[in-house]
Amino acid sequence: MLPVASPPAVYSLDQCADQYVLALAPRSSIMALSLRATNPDSYFAAQAQGLPRRRATLESVLAARPKVVVRYWGGEARMTSALEKRGIAVVSIDDATTFDGVAANVRKVAAALGAASEGERLVARMRAQLTATRGAWGGAGAFYLTSGGQTAGRGTLVDQMLSAAGLTNLGGGQGFHAVSLERLVLKPPRAIVAGFFDRYSAAGQHWSPGRNRLLARIVARRTIVTLPPTILACPAWFAAEAPIKIAAAKK
Repeated sequence: MLPVASPPAVYSLDQCADQYVLALAPRSSIMALSLRATNPDSYFAAQAQGLPRRRATLESVLAARPKVVVRYWGGEARMTSALEKRGIAVVSIDDATTFDGVAANVRKVAAALGAASEGERLVARMRAQLTATRGAWGGAGAFYLTSGGQTAGRGTLVDQMLSAAGLTNLGGGQGFHAVSLERLVLKPPRAIVAGFFDRYSAAGQHWSPGRNRLLARIVARRTIVTLPPTILACPAWFAAEAPIKIAAAKK
């Protein structure tokens, strides 16, 4: 009988990578998480407690001696090649704009960490959640708005979240782009899906149009759901929780 291979020692370079590592690697194999692993907008902030947190520098990684490094945006541009030259595998999470892209991310990281079965379970859970919310809003229009004054058009995971709950995205355009205050005030959408308002409202750091009383009244009256930053900040399987929350807001 062949011996079972031990999970590789792993180092996470940023907050998004933290979520993948915490979900797919046993705690004993985690050499380090990012310094932001326990921040309030980290999905697995509670699970990150008690694990080492280190900087995303070449020196720190080499000192920890991992076999695998997982990253989304963390680390210097030349770090990947420097690590690979030293025999350390680097797995990069792609900026997925579809749920198929998210599934590919999960499978890629899971394979590198020897956790293919767990990766498939995460993908299956995500698919089940998306199936459960399909068509919930029957094509009604909604406008995504962040506290930083941005909306999301085509080619974004947010657009896919809205579609998965049966909403038509009124953001328009391609990608993330700034919102016109005048447009919102003069022609407010019937429904708003708010993002990151929980985080910035608590800190009193609203985008400047958010301090406009008329706009604040529109947002307060027309927001159907506020999505927490924990499920918005990373292209991961738990992004499927957004359609669940949007569908639950249907009355």
